[in-house]
Amino acid sequence: MHSNDRQLKDVIKELIDTYRLNDGLNEAKIIGSWESVVGKMIANHTEKLRISNGKLFVRLDSPAVKNELMYARGKLLKSLNETVGKDVIKEIIFL
Repeated sequence: MHSNDRQLKDVIKELIDTYRLNDGLNEAKIIGSWESVVGKMIANHTEKLRISNGKLFVRLDSPAVKNELMYARGKLLKSLNETVGKDVIKEIIFL
């Protein structure tokens, strides 16, 4: 019975890899970690987050917050990717 559990685990992993579901899961984790990475104040000024082709699009309601985040872009990119343990996001675009 224990070997069947292992086989099922392998099949599930293979399905996830085949259908590239890990990409979507990692993107969801990054979006879900936004508030913990940037803090509540900045999260409150965030209107929308979207990931497409390795780019994180961040819509903000404050030019001052946008300016602040532009200076911290590299650190923010690193922190977000660390939440999933791989480089999912290659670029952050503030809107």
